[in-house]
Amino acid sequence: MTIDAFLAPADVIHGLRIPNKKALLTELAHLSSLTLGLYPDDVLGALARREDLGSTGVGDGVALPHARMEAVRRPFGLLARLREPVDFEAVDERPVDLVFLLLLPAGALSEHLNALACVARKLRDPEAAAALRGARDATGLYSLLTGRALSKA
Repeated sequence: MTIDAFLAPADVIHGLRIPNKKALLTELAHLSSLTLGLYPDDVLGALARREDLGSTGVGDGVALPHARMEAVRRPFGLLARLREPVDFEAVDERPVDLVFLLLLPAGALSEHLNALACVARKLRDPEAAAALRGARDATGLYSLLTGRALSKA
């Protein structure tokens, strides 16, 4: 599985201004609900339940909030690079500035693990994370994360 299988160029945000973890999860739930046709509160609830199990802040400034939902029909990703890092209660207690939201169908356990592993491998790589932090715009973020260049038509 490759990241471009569940991340569209339109679902990449560069320079998101957000004050804290709660506001970040709320904004991600809102944005993903617009694309998927879901209720934002349902998405936020699923993300909050997952966060209650333990923070998805995996360290080194990266968070991978994720959830499985009955209403989700195919894997969906949303990448955000924050303008300023926020406290995400990460395992290393460092603030987060790279966030990849992943929503998956409820019954897709192996697909869930493959998608999550794919994103985690990329974002946990120090060189890849540094490149993402240096990206000038959303197009650059998408290209760096997926390895696919977008035409400027």
